[in-house]
Amino acid sequence: MLYSEHMQKHKKLKYNISSKEIGIYNPRSFYEIKKGWLKNPEFKKTYDALEPEYAIIRAIIRKRMAKKLSQKELAKKLGTKQSAISRLESGAYNPTLSFLKKLSNVLGAKLEISIK
Repeated sequence: MLYSEHMQKHKKLKYNISSKEIGIYNPRSFYEIKKGWLKNPEFKKTYDALEPEYAIIRAIIRKRMAKKLSQKELAKKLGTKQSAISRLESGAYNPTLSFLKKLSNVLGAKLEISIK
């Protein structure tokens, strides 16, 4: 089929799709959406259970950025690859205590662990 024939065929198609079927574009920020999700008790319980992991991730990212290190530079200092740092900072890797000790030394930070 020639391109012009192909275009003619598609011009003949009629789409009867209403805005109700498609929906109306209503952009919202992630924070607005998260606020709504947190009203669900099951979601909130799961979200709160993950807070310790995310607190560690936030602290690592903040410290790395304060030291003006890229993921690649930090990885080199740790003797690992940038992809490992990326996995760590995305939450896809659960670090060992010995790795966190090494990381805190490289970042010039103090590792503190508490159980309350």
